[in-house]
Order: sequence, then structure tokens, then C-alpha cells
Amino acid sequence: MANSYTQIYIQYVFTVKGRENLIKEIFRDELEKVICGIVTNHQSKTYAIYCNPDHTHVLVGLNPAISVSKLIEQIKSGSSKWMNEKKFLPQKFHWQGGYGAFSYSKSQTERVVQYILDQPLHHKKHSFREEYLGFLKKFEIDYELKYLFDWIE
Repeated sequence: MANSYTQIYIQYVFTVKGRENLIKEIFRDELEKVICGIVTNHQSKTYAIYCNPDHTHVLVGLNPAISVSKLIEQIKSGSSKWMNEKKFLPQKFHWQGGYGAFSYSKSQTERVVQYILDQPLHHKKHSFREEYLGFLKKFEIDYELKYLFDWIE
């Protein structure tokens, strides 16, 4: 029986519910490791991750046995469960509904990895709204503003 070979690179972008700045530097690294573990447990590979205070970017080499939507569901539910069990925050932690998922070729992955790792510098110049709308425009995705993330500037 022949093997299957794939290269599927997806950058996920998702936000904290209400776009609150709830991801604190004191536990950011642990949260990123938890998310990477979830990705690994689904036979996929994390190439880069950065949890901003109000949103997260993660570039994944996706295993074709799991759908784009199923993996983000597992990432969001598993990481929010972990956050709430750890009680890092006085309130319950939730990710906002929805997400962005953008595909890349192998030749683009190095640039995307660097972009994700440079998030703190990027957001000194650009708001999340500018960034996300830029993704939608670049990838030629039709959208209605009322159905996008909560915008807090």
C-alpha cells in the first residue's frame, strides 16, 4: 500500500473573548507549550507560536487526518481548560468564537515563522485590527465587518 505525503501549512489567528488583555507574560510561555502539545497530540507540528495579550498566532504543519476546524477547536478548548484549571486569572478564560486560518507554501514558512516571532515589535506599529484586515485582504477573503472579532483599540 502506498504512503501519503503532504505539506499543509496553516497559520491560525484567534483572540481572547472580548479581546481582553488576559494572556500575561508570567504564564505566556506555559500557555504556548500547552498549545504546542495539543498540536503534537494531533500528529501535527508547530513551527511558530506567539500568544499576544489579546490574540494568538500559530503556524502549524497540519496532518491531513485532522481538519483545519477540528484542530483549532481542540487548541482552543484544551488551552482554555488548562488556563481555567491553573486559575491564572480571577475570572474564567475563554477564546472568542471564530478564527482565521491562512495557508502557505513551504517556501513561505520561514517568513511566516519570523513574522509570528516578531509579534511584539509588529504590534508596536500596527493594531490587531489592521493586522487581521490585512490578512483578509491579502488572502482575498470576502467578509462582513459585523461578523469579525470584537475590535478594541
